[in-house]
Amino acid sequence: MSMICLDDFEAHAECSLPLAVWDFYAGGADDCESRDRNLLAFKRIRLHPRVLRDVSAVDMRTIIQGTEISFPVGIAPTGILSMAWPNGEVSIAKAADAMKTCYIASMYATCSIEEIAAASSGCCWFQLYIFKRREVTKQLVQRIKSLGYKALVVTVDLPYVGKRRKDMVNNFKLPAHLELKNFEIFKKDKDRHDNVPLYNDVLDPSVNWKDIQWLRSLTDLPIILKGILTKEDAELAVRHGVQGIIVSNHGGRQLDGVQATIEVLPEIVEAVKGRVEVYVDGGIRKGTDVLKALALGANCVFIGRPVIWGLAYKGEEGVKSILQILKTELHTALALSGYKTLSEIDRTLVQFAKL
Repeated sequence: MSMICLDDFEAHAECSLPLAVWDFYAGGADDCESRDRNLLAFKRIRLHPRVLRDVSAVDMRTIIQGTEISFPVGIAPTGILSMAWPNGEVSIAKAADAMKTCYIASMYATCSIEEIAAASSGCCWFQLYIFKRREVTKQLVQRIKSLGYKALVVTVDLPYVGKRRKDMVNNFKLPAHLELKNFEIFKKDKDRHDNVPLYNDVLDPSVNWKDIQWLRSLTDLPIILKGILTKEDAELAVRHGVQGIIVSNHGGRQLDGVQATIEVLPEIVEAVKGRVEVYVDGGIRKGTDVLKALALGANCVFIGRPVIWGLAYKGEEGVKSILQILKTELHTALALSGYKTLSEIDRTLVQFAKL
């Protein structure tokens, strides 16, 4: 099977992974409207290229939170990756390192934060949920800092878990040979191995903006909020001193019926007015998708499910293939649009088609 585009990796993963595992990774909440809209929204955006410009030397490097990466595509946090490939998170960290880009390690990792940090010498951030037991959160933040992670990515759109029908039908459970390494401290409280319900057991639905201020008091690491979808919350994020925002609807896995992330990106970019960096995830499958997001104001994009497909294909090498395809496609898209550097891209490149 020729692996030419990201769709090829998706088809391979769907055929090769067990049904319950595939459904866990691929599924969304309720009717999956939000998940699917993330993809469809990119198709509504038209490019307006310029010609007769010297594009003989295209430079895709950029800087996020003070660290240079080779191109503006990072890896979003996705959980329980060792179902797709042994030591999944370590394999992804190595691939991100090799491609000189950013990896956000998931709180729901099946490798320890120490193992992931040891595999990464570059731009590795950590996804943080705030536990009901604040002291445990505080200890985890201190460990993250000591291990060399470059930023904290606080997921803010999961006070409760969305209704994921496929997981309910499959009665999804973490395979018995795997563990959620960042939750080991809770296993001391009671003997259990039901794994995924840990969401509602230990995550705190009372989290609010005061908790963001509390996190800021614990660390000097940049704090990035993942899950912002409105200009009002973007303005509050800036007011509370965060350093970045990831425009995200959790891959359509939380609240169904929300707008696609690329649709709300412009208003959030406008709201923050350059005071913090803005990133976006959700529905990115081609280099032209990356280009569209950059033109609408994103500093960088992050991909989730495609990385899992690459991992399921060939582990570290598969993830590198996914990233290389997007890097090559973005290079082509930039040149064909008349741009040599990311700083030249502006809003005039794109236009939303009418429905």
